[in-house]
Amino acid sequence: MERREFVASLVAGGSAGMCVDLTLFPLDTIKTRLQSQQGFYKAGGFRGIYAGVPSAAVGSFPNAAAFFVTYECTKSLLGAREVLAAPHVAPVTHMLAASLGEIVACLIRVPTEVVKQRTQASPSSTTYQMLLATLREEGVRGLYRGYRSTVLREIPFSLVQFPLWEYLKTLWSWRQGHTLYSWQAAVCGAFAGAVAAFVTTPLDVAKTRIMLAKAGSATANGNIPLVLYDVWRSRGLSGLFAGSIPRITFISVGGFIFLGAYEKVRRSLL
Repeated sequence: MERREFVASLVAGGSAGMCVDLTLFPLDTIKTRLQSQQGFYKAGGFRGIYAGVPSAAVGSFPNAAAFFVTYECTKSLLGAREVLAAPHVAPVTHMLAASLGEIVACLIRVPTEVVKQRTQASPSSTTYQMLLATLREEGVRGLYRGYRSTVLREIPFSLVQFPLWEYLKTLWSWRQGHTLYSWQAAVCGAFAGAVAAFVTTPLDVAKTRIMLAKAGSATANGNIPLVLYDVWRSRGLSGLFAGSIPRITFISVGGFIFLGAYEKVRRSLL
């Protein structure tokens, strides 16, 4: 991967991440409160829907930049190998690249997500107060509460979203006979994001419960199957898909902005 491509992926990814996270933050707050163990209204309802936004603002650029740099570098490295360069093997390359991208990005995403979600569920506290409280009660380890559940949510999500996005772009490009415009890549991103968001909602519910759980509780241990079983037993199928409508809306609109902005900025830089 050339230095120019590296810089383009870094800047385009970071810009796209900030753009989508700040634009759609209120929807993310509503989704977090719907999934909260204490219930939507006790978690704040529609009050203070921008609670936790400083944490999102700080983490969004480096998080998205880390993902896309890893994604594009891995695609480039794997594509250089003859075995993985064949068109029918492309989805496997995209899956591996996206999975590795998520593992790296989550090192930045999880601490900001922990602080952001706890602030969203307790709107009376500021982002800074929540950060200090987390460090005081649980140390740095508390900031990585839910890392495993986040990675286990993000990898299946990316395994669906990115190969589907790349496939839809290739198909549309082939049908019209030329490279897609940025808005067309954005439409493909919206559809791929909506499908991936619905499929992975139960994992998102488990991740939210683990991050919001009190330190020392059974849920805080991060046992995903146990958390999912507990949600199923107490709230049934609707509990497992709690917040699915705002999540699908958030991610499909987010996919449109995120992947569209990424394509636009990257092409402008290249």
